[in-house]
Amino acid sequence: MKGGGIENPVFEPPSPDLGRQRQVSPAGAGAGVPAEAEEGPCGWGRCTPKALQLCNNPEGYLAAYSLLAIFQGIVVNGLINISISTIEKRYELSSSLAGVISASYDIAFCILSLFVSFFGERGHKPRYLAFSAFMLGLGSLIFSLPHFSSGKYHYGAKLEDTCQIPGTRSANSTCSATSKSSLPNYLYVFILGQLLLGVGGTPLYTLGTAFIDDSVPKHKSSIYIGIGYAMSLLGPAIGYVLGGQLLNIYIDIEIPERQMDQDDPRWLGAWWIAFLACFFSIWLLIIPFSCFPKRLPGTAKIQAEKISETHNDGSEVLVETKNVGKSFKDFPMALLILLKNPVLMSLIIASSSEALVATGFATFLPKFIENQFGKTSSFSATLGGLVLIPAAALGQIISGILVSNCKMDCRSIIKFMIGTCSVALLLHTVFLFAKCGNEPFAGVSETYNGTGMFYNLTAPCNANCRCLRSMYYPVCGRDEVQYFSPCFAGCSSHHFNNVKKTYHNCSCIGKPKRENDSEGLFYEAVPGKCPTRCTFLPLFLTFFFFAIVFTFMAVTPTTVAILRCVPAKQRSFALGVQSVFLRLLGTIPGPILFGVAIDNSCTLWDINECKTKRACLVYDNERMAYLLMGISAACKIITIIFVVMAVCLYKPPPASAALSQKDSEMVSAIYT
Repeated sequence: MKGGGIENPVFEPPSPDLGRQRQVSPAGAGAGVPAEAEEGPCGWGRCTPKALQLCNNPEGYLAAYSLLAIFQGIVVNGLINISISTIEKRYELSSSLAGVISASYDIAFCILSLFVSFFGERGHKPRYLAFSAFMLGLGSLIFSLPHFSSGKYHYGAKLEDTCQIPGTRSANSTCSATSKSSLPNYLYVFILGQLLLGVGGTPLYTLGTAFIDDSVPKHKSSIYIGIGYAMSLLGPAIGYVLGGQLLNIYIDIEIPERQMDQDDPRWLGAWWIAFLACFFSIWLLIIPFSCFPKRLPGTAKIQAEKISETHNDGSEVLVETKNVGKSFKDFPMALLILLKNPVLMSLIIASSSEALVATGFATFLPKFIENQFGKTSSFSATLGGLVLIPAAALGQIISGILVSNCKMDCRSIIKFMIGTCSVALLLHTVFLFAKCGNEPFAGVSETYNGTGMFYNLTAPCNANCRCLRSMYYPVCGRDEVQYFSPCFAGCSSHHFNNVKKTYHNCSCIGKPKRENDSEGLFYEAVPGKCPTRCTFLPLFLTFFFFAIVFTFMAVTPTTVAILRCVPAKQRSFALGVQSVFLRLLGTIPGPILFGVAIDNSCTLWDINECKTKRACLVYDNERMAYLLMGISAACKIITIIFVVMAVCLYKPPPASAALSQKDSEMVSAIYT
């Protein structure tokens, strides 16, 4: 049925050769405009250079999409996460306010996702992504502006960390009401930057993903989407590496006259440089997206050859006959159609449960490694990135290839997800047998050589040292016990030997546990935590790597299944609905829930001069492992339950996709 009007598959006779194959106009084709007419050359108006036509294909679009996804990941999931602690110190923000900054991106995404995906379905998707690049670049620029308007960083005086003899003068820290600073007001600039980043990120994973599915054959869709999603995971890895290196540069570039090294607690790194670099880089991506046509050449033919796998609840007939989605007044009905699709909602809840676990571990895996296995925070962050990023990318690519090569239909894809989630659940039991016990900590897990009490840092050996409870600077004694600071260890002097700082005359530190330890004759304590006796780290990382692989093997199939189980004209909108639930039920509560669980295992809190409780310093390792295992196992079970429900509830379309006019009117009446 060709001509000037809309091709309505309801009135098309079924093809005897193609079974359920349906000749549908591509999603978003305007009324009265043939789908072929929306395919065009790559360029700007009449300017269509021949060189650009080499990119006017799905591969060219995928390259541009992947670059934008990488830069979005660099800024949102990499640079902001690694810079947030520096921003807290520089602008005198509490952790709760820093959490508001982090959540602003998801808030903007939730608010706009439904509307952008609804109206963008029939719009020019590549131009929406050009707008996405513009907003992501602008958000990066706004986020860096506070550095240029807040003046130079004033670092103050350094506090002594050793035991001070009574009667001597030393820098001290007291709780006093100081003049109110204007620096916390920059909170609103950071929130604005995050909101703009959220506006820019919204079209990327809704319209951008749907455009890939529009432009390639069904059996290739999963591998293209898998590659795009895998590339997006490179962003956080690059962001962490780039941001981490730039934090080694002093915040104002020029190091102050009084020498200050990175071990100094007053040191702040140049967090803002990478945001400026990303601003320029992202805006360059506006050029390729603005030159793509509304539809890539061959899209109409590909769409005509696709076989409908929409869940057979009559929604596709309603969307076609009522032309739902053409105007804003159709928004409630379009949303209701998707919310009443039991297969779609089951998949969305399952993916939200998975997202809760994934974002929780993405946020707190470095902290878990640091506390369980006694590693430094920087080394733990590196290990966490080396496990999470490659494993997640590998899982998405493998699943995309399997779904593509096996040419799985919608039901087979959902069954495949049950298998991957079940294996991931079994692998998460690594928390039960690869956990570590608590290392000796004076005043927390053991006494000071028999003096003092548990959970009390003060003992007779350091009672006269005037130690600051607010200054956490752990040292390891020659007795292989960790101390809160050199002061609480009773150390009254320090020296630098071969650029290594050592502490001496420590009244609280006992004799070396190993009698033949000759090194113990030259020092009594060294900075840092004591080396851990736990050797389970390689085993934990191996099991957890494969747990992440199988977890992310369900991500690409979930997206493909969602795109297939809804009407063709609602694919972008379905991804928008998924994005909202993914954030409301997954990425927003995930870090909060994991954070509460980790805080619940705390045994020693950091308390400032005003006796206000701040961050946790020491954790109960076994309790932490059991709590995280419980959360991840519960979420995995919920995921499996809802994926099984999706399989049971899914109804493939009948052999003849065309329904009678009477059936169409009946379905329309039900939804109305």
